[in-house]
Formats: sequence, structure tokens, C-alpha cells
Amino acid sequence: MEIMFLGTGAADWHLNEHKHLDGFRRNSSLLIDGTLLIDPGPGVPDAISTFDICASDIRFVINTHSHGDHYREDTLSSLQNAEFYPLSAGEVATMGKYTVTALPANHATAKDAIHFIISDGERSIFYGLDGAWLTYAEVKAIKSAPVDLAVLDATVGDRPGDYRIFEHNNLNMVTEIKASLEAYIKRFFISHMARTLHTSHEELSARMAGCGVEVAYDGLQVKI
Repeated sequence: MEIMFLGTGAADWHLNEHKHLDGFRRNSSLLIDGTLLIDPGPGVPDAISTFDICASDIRFVINTHSHGDHYREDTLSSLQNAEFYPLSAGEVATMGKYTVTALPANHATAKDAIHFIISDGERSIFYGLDGAWLTYAEVKAIKSAPVDLAVLDATVGDRPGDYRIFEHNNLNMVTEIKASLEAYIKRFFISHMARTLHTSHEELSARMAGCGVEVAYDGLQVKI
């Protein structure tokens, strides 16, 4: 299984306004094996062009929630060979060689937000954007079937006392999740970094290296 981060930013990153900035991040989205897309957000077409992705190879699309930085109807319509699977928490769907399990997420401002465990029969990943902590259902699922790689929300950065921790993670929350679940997850990545709540990618990477968490960036490819 090969994953590619098409975008790693939160909702305060805007393509037209911020693409010229150092460390630019598109809104968060992930592509698995060039064929399964998580979150058809507004930055996906630009990522497809920038990273020379064959859009016609994308056959399956799933969505965590309906917020505009994660779902755009025009992006979905542009993927002409893809089938969209609208899943709810508790559902399990088969998409080609993939088994996708939808789990409830703690993201209060989005109705019925979900996270995913995705397996190709040999490898599996947990995708947890957006959300604060993990729900008990997610933890139970991970413990019952350990995963090779987890992508965790890290919207809030290191800001103390920020109210957004009630539906997003800060970095201390990430390190606690990692310490609690490292027996069940081989590699940890963070994504969905807010432009206004984080320092540079280099500083963030140095901050997280000490606890064994990798920081995703747009265009990063990881084979598991």
C-alpha cells in the first residue's frame, strides 16, 4: 500500500491566497495507491496537477465530513472515473481490494463526521481527520485489528487553552494518543495543521521527532 498526502492543512489555508507562502499546505486529503481518495476537497485538482497524478486512475472516493475544506461537489464531479461511497459510522464497504470501515469521530461542528480504517488485505491505515482524541469505538477497533499507520489530527498546535481542542487535537493530545496506542500502531503521522496555529514545518518536525511522530507535508509519499 502506498499513500500520498495531497494536502495537510486545516480550513484556514486557502489555495488562491496562500499558495505563494513558504510551507504552503492544501486542505487535507489523502490518496491510496493512486486509486482511493479520502476527502475531495478544493485543493485536490491542484494537487493532481502539481504532483502529476493520473486523475482517471482514481476509482473510489470517501469523505470524512461535509465541511467545505474536505468536500467539494465540483471536485467530486471532476473525477469522472470515480465512484463516491457515502458512508456512516458503523458501516463497512468493499471497494475493489479495499475494505473500508467507517468509525464515529469527535468533530462536533460537522454532522455525522467519521474516520476510517482502510485495509487492502495485507496492510491497513487509520485516518483520523478531523477530530479530538479518538472515540472509544475507534480505540476498540484499532486494538482488535492493529494498523500499520495512523494519520492523526493536529489542528491546534501548541497553543494553550484553545477552545478548538474540543473537536481537534493539539500536539500534547497527539503525544498522549501515541503513548496509549503505540502497541497497536506502527507509525504515526500528523496532518490538518492550521496555518495560524503552527510554526514552520521544520520546527514542527523537530518538536514531534522526540515522541516518534512524523509530520506530513503535501506530496509526501509513504509505502507501508
